[in-house]
Amino acid sequence: MSDNRRIVVRWLAPGAALLIVAGVGRTADAPKPCCFANDRFAGVCEVVPEQEETCSDVLNYLNNPASTGRTYCGSTTVRGGWSMVKCSEGTPTPTTEPSGGKTTAVADRW
Repeated sequence: MSDNRRIVVRWLAPGAALLIVAGVGRTADAPKPCCFANDRFAGVCEVVPEQEETCSDVLNYLNNPASTGRTYCGSTTVRGGWSMVKCSEGTPTPTTEPSGGKTTAVADRW
C-alpha cells in the first residue's frame, strides 16, 4: 500500500466508524408512532412524537379542550373523547384506573 493510501485510511477509518455507530444509535432511538381514535374523527390518527414528547403528552393535548397550536391529526379541532389505540389494529385499548374504576385509554407508549 502506498504512503498516501495509508494516510487516507488512517484518517478516514475512525471517522467512518463514528458515523456508523452514530447512525445505529439514531435508528434505535427513533420514536415510534402513537395512534389515537375518536368517534368524532374519521379513521385513526397516527402521530410520531417529537423530541422529549410521549404518546401520553399527545393524548393529553387532544383531550384538553383549551389546547391549540399543534397540527396533530390533520390539525383537527376535535377535543375530548380521544383514546389510544394500537396502530396495527385501530381499535381502542381501554384500561381501568385505580381511582373509581373508570375506563380510560392506555397512556403509555406502544
